[in-house]
Amino acid sequence: MTTKMRSEIAEQPAALRATLDSLLPRIGEVRAVGERTRQLLFIARGTSDNAAVYGRYLVESHAGRLSALAAPSIATTYRRKLDLDGVLAVAISQSGRTEEIVETLAWAKDCGAAAVAVTNGGPDSPLAQAADVALCTEAGEEKAVPATKTYTTQLAALAVLALGLGADVDQDDLRRVPDAVEKLLGEPGDLDAVVEGLLDKPGVVVSGRGLAFSTALETALKLKEACYLHAMGLSYADLLHGPIAVVDADTPALLVAAENSPTLPGTVALAERVVAAGAAAYTIGGGEGLARAGTAALNGPDLPEWVAPMGLIVPGQLLTEALARRLGVDPDAPRGLNKVTQTD
Repeated sequence: MTTKMRSEIAEQPAALRATLDSLLPRIGEVRAVGERTRQLLFIARGTSDNAAVYGRYLVESHAGRLSALAAPSIATTYRRKLDLDGVLAVAISQSGRTEEIVETLAWAKDCGAAAVAVTNGGPDSPLAQAADVALCTEAGEEKAVPATKTYTTQLAALAVLALGLGADVDQDDLRRVPDAVEKLLGEPGDLDAVVEGLLDKPGVVVSGRGLAFSTALETALKLKEACYLHAMGLSYADLLHGPIAVVDADTPALLVAAENSPTLPGTVALAERVVAAGAAAYTIGGGEGLARAGTAALNGPDLPEWVAPMGLIVPGQLLTEALARRLGVDPDAPRGLNKVTQTD
């Protein structure tokens, strides 16, 4: 039986095309609100927070805007007012109904920020209503609890945001993403080998750097949510500062990189180090160089680094769904989770 999660993974090319068709004509609106600001503050939790990490790296590396990830507790628990004059607050929520995120965006506006919402909840959602500009994604209803198509369409919306902020990139690259994702769905790489390699393992370290860091975090989250693995998502720079000690025969590494990325040589070197230490290094993306350095490889997209995370996550989603089924876990409804999470 095909799971809802697997069906929704397959819907991503269409969801991405619909989202880009809807949002690319609105670059001018983003430009207008962005002209009043100097830096960005991303507001999110969970999977949306991993999308925010992509947004932060993208905006800083290609639009030259200082960016930060918000601590919503400053607004909702400590209730501390900050000077956010000149800040563009970007709140990200799949449902647009997570009260903490809506409240934090309202707080940011009260502190002087301009406000953008990224949500699949539609223009009538509380988050969209609270924003100056709402970038509503077109993923359609997502029934499986683990986010897949809502996550990749969030990345697409953040890429449109970056274009509106003057990113030095080619807009045509973004139009190529749905086809690249479609290709990955048919050619994910050695999925069975990676599933077999993780079947009897209690945990895995998932690592990437730069724009691929968001993919490492999101892949680790999916493996925790749906497979109950102790999956640790880390930048490889942080991994080398000490946590690499946990990588051994019982704790393999899953390493992520885009082709032609400045972080690729370091990722290849890390894979070689892991294998030399007697542990498995499974890889996602990075071309032939990274594949040769690892134990088994999942394919990456044929895309420039700035849009590659929209494709790099797809093999991780497929891995999560397949591994969950092999472990006897229903990936559509992992224990203890709901589609919309409310925090105090």
